Amino acid sequence: MKFLENISEQSYAAFRAVAGFLFLCHGTQKLFNFPVDFPYSLNVMSTSAAVIELVAGAMIIVGFYTRFAAFVASGTMAVAYWMVHGLNDLFPIANGGELSALYCFAFLYIAAKGPGMWSLNDK
Repeated sequence: MKFLENISEQSYAAFRAVAGFLFLCHGTQKLFNFPVDFPYSLNVMSTSAAVIELVAGAMIIVGFYTRFAAFVASGTMAVAYWMVHGLNDLFPIANGGELSALYCFAFLYIAAKGPGMWSLNDK
């Protein structure tokens, strides 16, 4: 079936940029209380996660060393899932970890596929 096939590269580039932007927003929330306040105190782990969210999110948006940034982001979300959610229940919908799991696999896909079009480099 050829439905939407002619815009598959553009839709992937939009997916990459939107996923990066949403990830970046988690970092800005933690570090700068923007666009909304972060409701918890920061510690070493959450500060490290925030820096990764901010930097990797920006790199993924613009397609700069996308594979590396997405791989680090994917690993960060895997750690977040297992440290915060995964030990509480088997199912992500029950343990509240569905967003972490989705980010983990979205970024793993981006790491495997690469930056695609509309990127600063193709590494």
